[in-house]
Amino acid sequence: MKRTVGLLCVAMLTAAPLAAQDSAPAESENAIVVTAQRSGAPMWIVETATGTVILVGEIRAIPKTTPWEPARLDEATRAADRVILGARPKISPGDIFRLMFSGGKLTKLPDKTVASEYLSADQWQRLQALGIAHDEDYSRKSFLITSFGMLREELRFNRDTADDASDVVKKAAEKADVAITRAATLRGEDVIDNLFEAPPTAHIPCLVAAMDAVEAGPGIVEERATNWRRFKIPAVMNNPLESALGQCWPWADETLGSELRTIWVDRIAEASAAKGTTLAVVPLRVLAEDGGVLDQLDARGFDIAGPPWK
Repeated sequence: MKRTVGLLCVAMLTAAPLAAQDSAPAESENAIVVTAQRSGAPMWIVETATGTVILVGEIRAIPKTTPWEPARLDEATRAADRVILGARPKISPGDIFRLMFSGGKLTKLPDKTVASEYLSADQWQRLQALGIAHDEDYSRKSFLITSFGMLREELRFNRDTADDASDVVKKAAEKADVAITRAATLRGEDVIDNLFEAPPTAHIPCLVAAMDAVEAGPGIVEERATNWRRFKIPAVMNNPLESALGQCWPWADETLGSELRTIWVDRIAEASAAKGTTLAVVPLRVLAEDGGVLDQLDARGFDIAGPPWK
C-alpha cells in the first residue's frame, strides 16, 4: 500500500503567462547549468528576465547499471537558490488505519465479481495466460494491484536501482540548506477517497498497458534507462514500461491526474519570476507528453535549451 500511495510524485504546467526572457544569465548561473548537465540526466534550461530555471526530466527506478553522474546533480543543487520537487501525500495515522481495515476495497474486485466480467474476451485470455505463466490467480484481484504487481514482480523494474534524481536533489538541498518547495502536499484522505471511488473499469487501460510491458520482456527496463541517459526522449516516452506507468493511477485518473498535472503551472510561473537559479525535478512524462510543460513553454515563445522531446 505504501508503494501505491508513494507513486504520487507528480507535476505539470498550464497557467498564467510567464515572464519573457530579456537578459543573459549571470556567470554563476551558467556554472550551475554546466555542472547540472554533466550529471547526464536530460534537462532543459529556460532563461527568464530574472534568472534561470533548470528542468530535470526524471524517470523513477533507474538501474544501478545506468551510467549517469548523480554527484554532479548534487553539486549543482548545492549551488542553486531553490529547488522544486514533486507533490507528496500527507498520510495521517487515521489514513493508515483506514487502509488497514478497508484495504480489501483496493486489493479485490468489488462484490465478489471476477475479472472476466469487466474485460473483453481477448483481454481476459491474455490475463489468464500471464497468470498461468507466472503461477498467479488474477481473477479476483484489483486491476490496479495486478498491474503494479506484474511490473514489480515480472519486470523487476524497481530492483537494484540507484537514487532517483528527486532523492539526489532532496538530500543535497537539505545538507546545503537550499530552500525546498513541494509542487503540492496532498491530503492522504483525498488520495484514498480517489482510489476507493474509482470503478474497476477505470483501471483497465492500466492493466492492458502492464500486460503489454510484461509481454515485451524485462529488456525494456534497461532500454528505457539507456534512452533516458542518451537523451532519446521520444523513445523513453514510447517505452512499454513508461507507457504503462503513465496509463496507471494516479496519472490516468481523470480527476486526480488532471489536478496533479496542473500543479506545476503555479510552481514554474513562480520560479520564472524569482531571482537566481531554480532547479526543478519534474517527471519526464509531465515534461515531454503532448501538451506538457515543454510544449506550453514553447508555445509561449520561450527559447528552451535541451534535447528534442518530440
